[in-house]
Amino acid sequence: MPIAHIFILLGTGVGVGFASGLLGVGGGFIMTPVYYLLLTNMGMSTDIAMKLAFGTSLLVILPTVASGAWRHHKNGAVHWKVAIIMGPCGALAAFGGATLAAYLSGAVLKIIFGSVVLASGVRMLISRPLESEQEIKNNPWLWAAWAIPIGLVTGLTGLGGGVVAVPVMVLALKFKMHSAIATSLAMIIFNSAGGVIGYIVNGIGVPGRPDFSIGYVNLLAWLLLMVTSIGMAQVGAIAAHKLPARQLRWIFIVLQFYVALRMMGVFELLGWPV
Repeated sequence: MPIAHIFILLGTGVGVGFASGLLGVGGGFIMTPVYYLLLTNMGMSTDIAMKLAFGTSLLVILPTVASGAWRHHKNGAVHWKVAIIMGPCGALAAFGGATLAAYLSGAVLKIIFGSVVLASGVRMLISRPLESEQEIKNNPWLWAAWAIPIGLVTGLTGLGGGVVAVPVMVLALKFKMHSAIATSLAMIIFNSAGGVIGYIVNGIGVPGRPDFSIGYVNLLAWLLLMVTSIGMAQVGAIAAHKLPARQLRWIFIVLQFYVALRMMGVFELLGWPV
């Protein structure tokens, strides 16, 4: 791996960790595009590069979200009952989503990835913020039902599920923004584990993968991303409790729109160098 790529991945890990703790997401919507571009820059096919980016991203997400969830737990913001019910349901669905992704082309996966992130951003943009007096929907069956599509998205896109889980928790389950972020991180621990297993199992023996790969997970890239992301997740989680919910919401929306349009090739079509 070129030295420049090593530093890019280390720097990406910083951003991923901070975003994870700050926004309640796994950070896959940041690291997946970066790692995918590095792999294709090295001459790898779109198909292998996209699946490696998804699988590796999910393995980075696992310890990163655990770090952020612990910090939010210290602040009393995690609804563990919700996370423990949604998590295992989402993990099974994430394994299924990863298996499905293994049979799709890289070009299709790019569009799915961008579309999911864009749809989530649009939904957050057009929805009215919840009033403070609204109470969380206390229905375990409803939690489990929502966990299945969130888990499928995790496996199919390499996203931890936070870009979907946070809007679902805020808009459908009536969480306040800070609680949605914290509980999302706890749930993603399970989701990412299910997705990682799926990408490892379905990638074993596939030709064209780089050295130090297990299935569709590259351990070298994982180490470089993880080493800086875990500590920064703590910083992001601390920052989340110092920023107002409205400001967090807008940060979340802007990042979603940028990443979605970038992966869908919209900026290239317009000739914008961003």
